[in-house]
Amino acid sequence: MTHSNPSIEAFVKLGNFLRTFCDLVTTNTISEHLNDKWIERFKTEAERAQHYNGWFSEENCIHAFQEWGNTLTKESIDYWLSGYDLESNKEKTVALIMAGNIPLVGFHDLLCVLITGNKALVKLSSNDQKLIPLLIDYLTEIEPIFNDRVTFTKEKLENYDAVIATGSNNTARYFEYYFSKKPNIIRKNRNSVAVLNGKETTEELTALGEDIFRYFGLGCRSVSKIYIPKDYTIDTFFKAMFPYSDIINHNKYANNYDYNKAVYLMSEFKILDNGFLILKQEESFGSPIASLFYEYYDDISSLKSTLKNQEDKIQCIVSSGFTEGEISFGNTQKPSLSDYADAIDTVDFLLRTS
Repeated sequence: MTHSNPSIEAFVKLGNFLRTFCDLVTTNTISEHLNDKWIERFKTEAERAQHYNGWFSEENCIHAFQEWGNTLTKESIDYWLSGYDLESNKEKTVALIMAGNIPLVGFHDLLCVLITGNKALVKLSSNDQKLIPLLIDYLTEIEPIFNDRVTFTKEKLENYDAVIATGSNNTARYFEYYFSKKPNIIRKNRNSVAVLNGKETTEELTALGEDIFRYFGLGCRSVSKIYIPKDYTIDTFFKAMFPYSDIINHNKYANNYDYNKAVYLMSEFKILDNGFLILKQEESFGSPIASLFYEYYDDISSLKSTLKNQEDKIQCIVSSGFTEGEISFGNTQKPSLSDYADAIDTVDFLLRTS
């Protein structure tokens, strides 16, 4: 069924704008359009972002804008919402405590709150103070209904009906205690893994590099570990990663690479290294920046059950023909609107919460 409500129309217009903006960046014609205040503002904020957060490179901010532009189309929003009864929503104020590990990481939660007809009380991460308010400023100009629907606060959260909070495993324990009396979604640390079968083409492996290196590997959808067959030649993987070698020219990434390599060597851990990525054999999931964990497997069915038992720690599995719900190489940072974090349906939660 087709939905017609002003907030949906506004998000469709935002998607159109973001696609236009990114096209101007890609075609290097943006300087001809700086008389448009929004083109100028988005350009300025993308350029400035890394002054506030050294991990928010201009390229990664533009990439985040591009992905949201590609996602916010009339067709995909209608398809996403077709299974829900938005009319059943009882308006409420939802407190959002956002992460700031990658650009716009909290925007999906905000979208869910607003498109279901609710109000958002937003506590931004100190690492992402500029980009989400920029999108809300744009939305508010084209659809004034949002004027009293979004409140950003740095104070203690008060007067809210439900909570969606994202943090580390440590902060999640605090959130679970603090917000226990309100309906809530509390998100913890998750990582993503890739399962290789040894038959991948160079193109597939190079696409996997996008899942590893995009946003410097800081997202929960970033691949931090690979599983490889017993007789796998690591050199094949390293060669396919070479197109990403420029990442070592990023100052913060290079510092982490040097530091983690030094720690591993001093601890006499056995590592493999290609000059911009460290591979370490390790059972856990969360590899430090500039490093990737790997583990050998010899039996697919036992690997499947291992990953099934650890599913509360895994956001995505990248593979080809390994499991249901897998993500193809190169696509972890292109979630659809219904790819909910931790597989918790945010829209359903909002509609059920009175």
